[in-house]
Amino acid sequence: MFTHVGRIFQIPLPFFHPFVAAGAEAARQVLVTDRHKLLWRSPDPVTDLLDQGLLVMDGNEQDRYRELMQPSLILDVLPSYFDLMYEKVKIFTEEWQNGQEVEMLVECRKITLLIIMETLCSEDAWRDIQQIWKPILKSIEYISPGPWILWRRIPRPGYQKYFTILDDYLFEIIRTRRAGSKKQDLLANLLDEGLTNKQIKEQMRAMLIAGHDTGTELLAWIFTLLGQNPEVYSKLFEELDKSIGQYILKYLDEVFKETLRLYPPINIGNRMVNEKMLIDGESIAPGEMPFYSIFLTLHVPQCWEKPGEFCPDRFTAGKKQTAFSYIPFDGGPLAFIGAAFGQVEARIEITNLIKTFQFDAQNPNRIFPYMGAALEPRPAVMMVVNRRENVSPN
Repeated sequence: MFTHVGRIFQIPLPFFHPFVAAGAEAARQVLVTDRHKLLWRSPDPVTDLLDQGLLVMDGNEQDRYRELMQPSLILDVLPSYFDLMYEKVKIFTEEWQNGQEVEMLVECRKITLLIIMETLCSEDAWRDIQQIWKPILKSIEYISPGPWILWRRIPRPGYQKYFTILDDYLFEIIRTRRAGSKKQDLLANLLDEGLTNKQIKEQMRAMLIAGHDTGTELLAWIFTLLGQNPEVYSKLFEELDKSIGQYILKYLDEVFKETLRLYPPINIGNRMVNEKMLIDGESIAPGEMPFYSIFLTLHVPQCWEKPGEFCPDRFTAGKKQTAFSYIPFDGGPLAFIGAAFGQVEARIEITNLIKTFQFDAQNPNRIFPYMGAALEPRPAVMMVVNRRENVSPN
């Protein structure tokens, strides 16, 4: 592809002709050196839905909220969540029956939802999942690519009622916490800052929708790739089976990194040009919307040998990548704030699931990437599950 169109090209669609840039240098420019010339806020459904959420803020306002939210998401704090995450996985999978066929994208979404609500808001979402499940799915659907790309104000009936249900649910959590006991979590940090209920709700909704969706897709792609590569699955299980209480393991880390490279959940980033800039010699005027393709950057042949192949060994210790060639969660000072949390969460989930169950893929070679709000495997990641104590050794 890069041979034919180069590292920056323009898509000639009616009323919509964005620039798309790819490669390490373009990523460095957008994310670091020229980021002051770009705005996160742009006229699209993501901004409409997340409103004043961290992911669509600019300048000092974004810096302020990142400073408030970061303490609950840094690596030093994450070990305090391990036992809770483990228990949520265990509780959820107690309902799985031996020989049951499960759709892993759906199951991973539910597990991730339970964990993010408990760890960041101290809220047990298991009892509320019937109430909030459809609103969350509709929110994700709302910000997925569709006709609105060409017709910005296309009527989109049927969404607002679900947004209201989700907002009311979050407002009730906030009101209850204001009147109740103090807890140490992300919500507590926002409450202590004296923010209004609406300001807090916006941040909670952004983390709930964007944060849990990316973690979901990562897990679903791992199961997809393990189903397609049984030798990797066997090697990973052997490492996990020998580990006791460990989640940072060599081969597990390589599998995670390669999954994120091959199918990054956040596959593309967009900005709004605020000041004229040049990308790879192409002049882009204020008001234009450049996209930097994370997916294409992670598949540049000059940086990645056989970029279309699943090869965890490419991340063996000592092998170095070109700076900004590996950006599955953006990069620079505004990298995705929940990246560390999401990866630790996913490691704990995959470790406990694979150590507890054997997963037999039902359609491993009929799964393809679909560009929704995040890059997800379609049509379905079907697995038959059996508890390992019920599996006869070979």
